[in-house]
Amino acid sequence: MTDQFDLVIIGGGPGGYVAALRAAQLGMKVAVVEKRDALGGTCLNEGCIPSKALLDSSEYFALARDGFQRHGILVDPPRLDLKQMMKRKDEVVLRLTRGIASLFKKHNIRLAAGTGRLIKGEGTPQVAVTTADGEQTLTGKRVLLATGSEAVTIPGLPFGGRIGEARDALAYPEVPEHLVVVGGGYIGLELGSVWLRLGSKVTVVEMLDTLLPNTDQEVARTLIKSLEKQGMTILPGTRVTGVAENPTALSLTLAGKGAQTLTCDRVLVAAGRRPCTEGLGLDAVGISLEQGRIPVDTNYQTRCPGVYAVGDLIAGPMLAHKAMDEAVACVERLHGELPEVDYNFIPGVIYTQPEAASVGRSEEQLKAAGTPYAVGKFPFMASGRARALDETEGFVKVLAAPESGRILGVHILGPRASELIAEAVSVMAFAGSIDDLAAITHAHPTLAEAFKEAALGAAGKAVHL
Repeated sequence: MTDQFDLVIIGGGPGGYVAALRAAQLGMKVAVVEKRDALGGTCLNEGCIPSKALLDSSEYFALARDGFQRHGILVDPPRLDLKQMMKRKDEVVLRLTRGIASLFKKHNIRLAAGTGRLIKGEGTPQVAVTTADGEQTLTGKRVLLATGSEAVTIPGLPFGGRIGEARDALAYPEVPEHLVVVGGGYIGLELGSVWLRLGSKVTVVEMLDTLLPNTDQEVARTLIKSLEKQGMTILPGTRVTGVAENPTALSLTLAGKGAQTLTCDRVLVAAGRRPCTEGLGLDAVGISLEQGRIPVDTNYQTRCPGVYAVGDLIAGPMLAHKAMDEAVACVERLHGELPEVDYNFIPGVIYTQPEAASVGRSEEQLKAAGTPYAVGKFPFMASGRARALDETEGFVKVLAAPESGRILGVHILGPRASELIAEAVSVMAFAGSIDDLAAITHAHPTLAEAFKEAALGAAGKAVHL
């Protein structure tokens, strides 16, 4: 059976489902091929959303256990119902995936459950879909690839049993006595934080000497110190060279600065992600990879006419919000519009406690480029709102051009950093300066005041320092 569409999308994650919805809004006949039982991709089903649900639940648990007394709230020591916590996490995911499915029905988007691959057609791209009932062919005037990424494996640490990836760490049936996280990136630190708060001993093994190398290093160093203060053991410059497993535990041999033997009951491998390109049929249509990614032009078109790609498949950070913006830009360009994604202002967030968020360039990047800059910092310890919240750890750091005052980078470590970064993105996207920010009235008392004070600090005008 062959069906004709204006746009066929392989992948129903953040890039794929957003592209489908926008295309349908623009009047296109759309089909989406998705191999999962639910839409939303890795982000919604086993990444961004469930991890944040557990991060928030574990923070509440830790607050009840360790912080309520400081607020004058006396309760019996809280007991953990891990089954209920996991049930709530699953309900959050289910409601969101059902929401996307509902939008698909509303916009008459065809959902083909199966695995899609490109096949060479006559003039127009075609997608072969392998389903439980056999194979069908979808023909589109255009095809969009949005299959996302998957966890990288490490030789000697195959997934299975007590060794797993992020999706496994989101569904442990019991709290590990000792969890070893291999990889000190944001995924490892976030999930390590969840289980640390719930009672695990957590050891992070990182091959690089510097953790979070793409993060402003003042923020990174301060965050690592905070996590260590919370009880997390972090071993930089260390790698796993051997593993032995018995019925009840794992024994890991480590080499490097943290050379030793560790006994644990769970290993989370969080050593990065790679694009899901296997089985897409790229060779059949003449698409070759460059540094593991699919090269595209400004319209997100690949080397095969009529075939496009967005998200983790192409160059840039592997972030859901990047994929979403690229999806909209790609579809609108197909419709004759000319939107652009400004890759200079894509925010990044680490959802630990405290949170870390950034946009623009770091001090290290500015120094490497020889770009003059001024620094303004404001500690949350001096924020009235942070004091009231009893969350005073961290700071806001603003990097600005000395002469024009234009803001070059913003780096936040502290409460609600993931929300506060949005104002910084907005100001920078409109080429805002310190003077522009100074003219904006911020409600008092709020955490957002710290951003304004940090910006004024870069010009020596901070009032509360």
